[in-house]
Amino acid sequence: MDLSCKSEYALLALIELSAHHAGGEPLQIRQISSQQSIPDRYLEQLLATLRRAGLVKSQRGARGGYLLAREPWQISLYDVVSCIEGFETPAETTNSPDTFEAVVIQDVWREVRQAIEGVLQKYTLQDLLDKRNAKQQLDIMYYI
Repeated sequence: MDLSCKSEYALLALIELSAHHAGGEPLQIRQISSQQSIPDRYLEQLLATLRRAGLVKSQRGARGGYLLAREPWQISLYDVVSCIEGFETPAETTNSPDTFEAVVIQDVWREVRQAIEGVLQKYTLQDLLDKRNAKQQLDIMYYI
């Protein structure tokens, strides 16, 4: 199972916002776009979705842009991916599966989904930012 391009771009944008969160200055779409190589128009749509979900907030004006709506350690990857992908708890079907095999398959898929959700809930934007910073430090030390 792969992360969709939409979710990956949203996470990249949010990591960038997390990196600048302490400064309190909003980032403009073009800044995020150039840092993370995300097309401007696509990023604009993603940020609008994230804003409606309460994960980012926008600030108008000449020095406007986007900021995280909460602290980076308060936003889980599940929050982001469920916002972008539209995760919902699947309603139990009113029709019973026709076979025992179908029941077994549904049980396994339910377990897979729970495992994925568990991992996404375990990590926050702060965790991703910390991992990124650690990798950058290793890369810098390698070149010295």
